[in-house]
Amino acid sequence: MANLWYICLLFFLARNSLVLSISSHTNNWAVLVGSSRYWFNYRHESNVLSIYHSVKRLGIPDSNIILMLADDMACDPRNPRPATIFNDVNQQINVYGDDIEVDYRGYEVTVENFVRVLTGRLDKAVSQSKRLLTNERSNVLVYMTGHGGDGFLKFQDHEEISNAELADIFQQMWQKRRYNELLFIIDTCHAESMSSLFYSPNIIGVGSSLVTEESFSHHLDDTIGVHIIDRWTYFALAFLEKLKPGSKATLNSMFDYLARQKVESTPYIRTDLFRRNFSEVLVTDFFGSVRKIELMSTSDSLPLPPPHQRNDIEDVVIDDGEKSMRTNQFSPPLSPEDMIKPT
Repeated sequence: MANLWYICLLFFLARNSLVLSISSHTNNWAVLVGSSRYWFNYRHESNVLSIYHSVKRLGIPDSNIILMLADDMACDPRNPRPATIFNDVNQQINVYGDDIEVDYRGYEVTVENFVRVLTGRLDKAVSQSKRLLTNERSNVLVYMTGHGGDGFLKFQDHEEISNAELADIFQQMWQKRRYNELLFIIDTCHAESMSSLFYSPNIIGVGSSLVTEESFSHHLDDTIGVHIIDRWTYFALAFLEKLKPGSKATLNSMFDYLARQKVESTPYIRTDLFRRNFSEVLVTDFFGSVRKIELMSTSDSLPLPPPHQRNDIEDVVIDDGEKSMRTNQFSPPLSPEDMIKPT
């Protein structure tokens, strides 16, 4: 009897270990924030646009990305190559391009708007494209870059958000069922301090430096005249560019790649609030996209009307968290008699 109980216990633990190693999310979202402005902060805009292009390439559509940046570098009169922003040594990769969708730009990049986006407390007049329409099945990537200190991140040298405020924001998101798992990444000086006060479940906190350290830029471009990308983001991008959608690379392998000898500061990772085994979490659980279709059973489905009566709109429900579109799949074209009927 004791042996049977022991076998059942092992089966239960193995089953739950397997469940906890696989993400249960059905949709992915990204909130990408460049909190600086002014020409000498060119690298911060390059940082956030580099991550933006990576998550798009790995499958997260623009409809599921909230992009916040000053958007003042490409057309700055000091830019020797107008309408461009580069992140590489030889100016081969223009991360500004012609296919970016900025949701909050210029003076819209404020702490208040950032808080409202994450918590969903936006005015009714705000368009769907500027909303974070997540739910309890959403995996959310929050990436921030700018100038920071011990316990705060500046927003455009005008205001700042503290680590305590950020922790409370994520707690509100958890209570309102606005995420399944959340990956928070910040590339700034003293980055560790921004995730030190987190207390909500299922969060991974990542920083480019310890609380006692500064973060560093990667290289100076003599033609542009400023540093054009930060070291942590530069090497993160180098890792991400090798991946394809559906890659089985883990976050653990990504952060092992981002070693101190490359970044020149000490990257920080906090995983104690995360419920799954961190070593088995895929990069694409946050930087990519998953689409799962939930099919109704035949007993629950409604019968279709005869073909000549199918003039209504049939909705196909896909639980991917995206802003949805409705298409009329069954309505036949109107006959001439129908077109002249009085309404």
